[in-house]
Amino acid sequence: MHIEHKMNWPLIFRLSLFGLAMGVGTVFFISSGIEPFLWIAIFLISASLIAWQCPHRRFLHGLIVGVANSVWITAAHIVFFAHYMGGHAREAAMMKSMPLPTWPRLMMVVTGPVVGIMSGILIGALALVIGHFLKPAGSRASDPAL
Repeated sequence: MHIEHKMNWPLIFRLSLFGLAMGVGTVFFISSGIEPFLWIAIFLISASLIAWQCPHRRFLHGLIVGVANSVWITAAHIVFFAHYMGGHAREAAMMKSMPLPTWPRLMMVVTGPVVGIMSGILIGALALVIGHFLKPAGSRASDPAL
């Protein structure tokens, strides 16, 4: 008998909204200095929610969330490109030394998914590790300690 393990698309979408918030936030008010700490928190929250709500395919859920985050972030940075570059001198200088220095928006489109895949691998791996320590989803509802 084949058991189908469906993806939790509503959860993936809701978690991807962290990417939208960070994309817009890094354009207008989140500094490069605090951004990594916010991402750590987002990765841990996302992985925990995936582990808690998805008993199957945790790694794949995390991978898709990372890619979806990158879509939101890349879109926000491209739409508000001038404002983003104006507030991120270090990133602007780094883009000039990368391939395609005369087409920075294209460079964002190329690198965004790569970063999304890498962050998705991290979220997925964290979800697997966190999920390892959780009771199976079906047994939580009947646990009198909860």
